[in-house]
Amino acid sequence: MENDECLSERAFFVLHPLLNQPAAERDAHEALEGRRDRRLEALGPGRARFRELIGKVGSGEHTSTGLSREEAREAMDLMLQGQVSDAQMGAFLIAHRIRRPLPIELTGMLDSYRHHGPTLETPGRRALCFGVPYDGRSRTAPVLPLVALMLASTGLPVVLHGGDPMPVKFGVTLAELFAALEIEWRGLSLPALQDCLNSHNLVLTHQPDHFPLAERLLPVRDDIGKRPPVASLELLWTPHRGDHLLVSGFVHPPTEKRAWEALAAAGEADVLTVKGLEGSVDLPTTRAGITARLREGSGPERILLHPRDHGIRAEEVAWGDLPTWRDQALAALRGEGPLADALLWNLAAYLRLADGFPCLEDALGQARALLTARSGETHRQEMARAFSAAARA
Repeated sequence: MENDECLSERAFFVLHPLLNQPAAERDAHEALEGRRDRRLEALGPGRARFRELIGKVGSGEHTSTGLSREEAREAMDLMLQGQVSDAQMGAFLIAHRIRRPLPIELTGMLDSYRHHGPTLETPGRRALCFGVPYDGRSRTAPVLPLVALMLASTGLPVVLHGGDPMPVKFGVTLAELFAALEIEWRGLSLPALQDCLNSHNLVLTHQPDHFPLAERLLPVRDDIGKRPPVASLELLWTPHRGDHLLVSGFVHPPTEKRAWEALAAAGEADVLTVKGLEGSVDLPTTRAGITARLREGSGPERILLHPRDHGIRAEEVAWGDLPTWRDQALAALRGEGPLADALLWNLAAYLRLADGFPCLEDALGQARALLTARSGETHRQEMARAFSAAARA
């Protein structure tokens, strides 16, 4: 029995190297561990935990494990809530860009945006929700605000979201474009936006006003000088809750595939991805429009839209400045000017893709009728008057 006890004691010391060390070495090791523990305690639980999450995405090609959906949500929660340092945030965002996010990581970050961001509803009505890059447009003249006005004039709820000019492009934003049309979304409360959606079938949330937590990320995004994967959330997220078709812009095929997988995991039941101008949802008029429809329970269906097959041959209109665009936009709402064909083509495509018409030719006929009736311009004037009256009240 005594021999067994001695053997057990020797085994204990072999299995615990620290205890097998001389006392001085043990004391030194424990001192270092204590110093590390005190440093982690000084960081606080949020920053200490974020260090672990950075390690998972930034450990290199062979040792990086990626994040689970829950961990990705936790990382985004910590960033939005201001519980991490700017250095940590920058390290995470650039490491994530270099490694490329997993679809499930985007889903987890989307969970966080859904939890912290604003929400709007259209009970009993199916909405059309668009996700475009917040850093705007700089090369081509946008038509999305005009398409949105036209669609809203038909009674279809349209939900948009955006922000102020931001990195990396600092292009013209949706809020600036609407303001040029005398529809000023900036500064409105969220209840006022819901009222507008109810009465005018159109809304634009403005990140500084309605999602200030997400503004925390902008200085770091500017400092790193690259568009991080978190920018993908601007294409995948919508403030709308309820039945909708989510239209998401993309540039590169791998980005589109990640979007399909991330949105499917997030429970989006009806998604349309669009390879639009500058990553937007504006379909080009000089080449085939590349889109794909992803419905719940089925794989993506590739849909190619050829403008020339329907008599659309206009060149893309270059971006100039806001006054020039305003004149072009107002003319297009009357069915005139250089943006008229782009508006006609995009309006018809989204009427068709929103399941309003059985074929594109029928949708084009309806789009021409709406432009002839100046439906979008009438709607713009009604909204401008309502916004002006609200501002004076």
